Amino acid sequence: MIKVTRARIQQRYNKTLSSEESHPTGDLESSLVSQTGRKMLRQYQTLWLVATALTSLVLPSLAGSKKQHESSGEVIINADPVWNIRHVLPPLDLQNNSVIDVKVNVGDVAYLPCRFPKISSTHLLEVSWIRRSDWHILTTGTYSYTSDVRFNVLHKEGSDDWTLQLKYVDIRDNGTYECQSSTGTGVMSKYVNLHVSKPKATIHGPPELHVQEGETVSLVCVIQQSKPPFVFWYHGINLVNNEDERSRFDVDTMVEGGKTTSSLTIKETRYDDSGNYSCLPPHVDPASVMVYVTKGDEAAAVQRRGASSGISVEPPSASFILSVFVIFKISIPRILCDR
Repeated sequence: MIKVTRARIQQRYNKTLSSEESHPTGDLESSLVSQTGRKMLRQYQTLWLVATALTSLVLPSLAGSKKQHESSGEVIINADPVWNIRHVLPPLDLQNNSVIDVKVNVGDVAYLPCRFPKISSTHLLEVSWIRRSDWHILTTGTYSYTSDVRFNVLHKEGSDDWTLQLKYVDIRDNGTYECQSSTGTGVMSKYVNLHVSKPKATIHGPPELHVQEGETVSLVCVIQQSKPPFVFWYHGINLVNNEDERSRFDVDTMVEGGKTTSSLTIKETRYDDSGNYSCLPPHVDPASVMVYVTKGDEAAAVQRRGASSGISVEPPSASFILSVFVIFKISIPRILCDR
C-alpha cells in the first residue's frame, strides 16, 4: 500500500512540474496550479512518513503480543504441522536413503516421520508413501490412494513435514514404508521400519492356587510396556462384577511408567468361587490362573466321621506280629516239600 502511494505522489509531482514548464511564469492560473501541486505533494509525503512510523511501531508490538499469548496459553499458533506429536517422533535424518525405526504396540497410533527440505520456492514437492511389502502407493501429496482409512498424511502447506499417521496398528502392519520425493535431478527416498509388538499379561504366582473356604484371595496381573485403557477380569466366561458395594470382588488397576498392574481381590471365598480366572486387557495376550476352594481340611473331616461312629483304629500288638511270622515260617517249607 505504501509503495503505491509513493508512486502516485511522484506521478502527481511530475505532472505539476510539466504544467509549470508549459505555462509562462507570469500566468496567474499556472502559479495557482503550481502552489496546489506543491501543497498536495507535502500532504502525501507527510502521510507516507506517518504510515511508515506506525508500521515500524505496530508490527513489533503485535509480534511481541503474539509471543506473549503463546506463552500464556491463550492462543496457540505454530507453523509445525505435527507440533503436538513432535516429542514422540524419532530424530530425523535428512540424508537420502536414510532408515528410521519406529516401535509401537498393537492398537496404538504410529507416526512415520518424513521431511524433505524445499529445493526452491517455485519447486513443488511431490511426496508419496509406499508400502514396500506389496509396493502399494498409500498416499501422494495429501491424497490417499488406499481404501484403508487408517492411513493419513499430516502436512501443512508450505512446510517440509510429510508424517504418515497410522491408527489402530495391527501385527500385519509390520514392515518397511518408503517416503519418496521426485526432484528435478531424480528421486529421494527415506525408509521407516515399523515394528509392531503385542504385549503379554502375566499373573503372579503358580498356575494353580488352592485356598480354604472363607479365606481372602488376591490375584495380581501385570502388563509390561503397555497402558491399556481398562482391564477386565473373568471368572470362566462371566465378567467379574465389582461395581456392587456388597460384592466380595474388588478390582484395582494402576499405571506406573510403562507398566500396568491390575489386582483382583476375592473376600470370604466360597466353594462356588472355584474355577478359571482370566486377566483380559485390550490388545494384549491374556493370562489365567486356576483357583480351587476346598471346604476345610479333608483329613480332619474323616477323623471326625470315624469318631462319631464309635470305630477306633489301634496299631497291631507285638504278639500278633510274632504269631503271623511263626505261621509264615512253618507254612513255606511244607509247601515246598509237597511239590
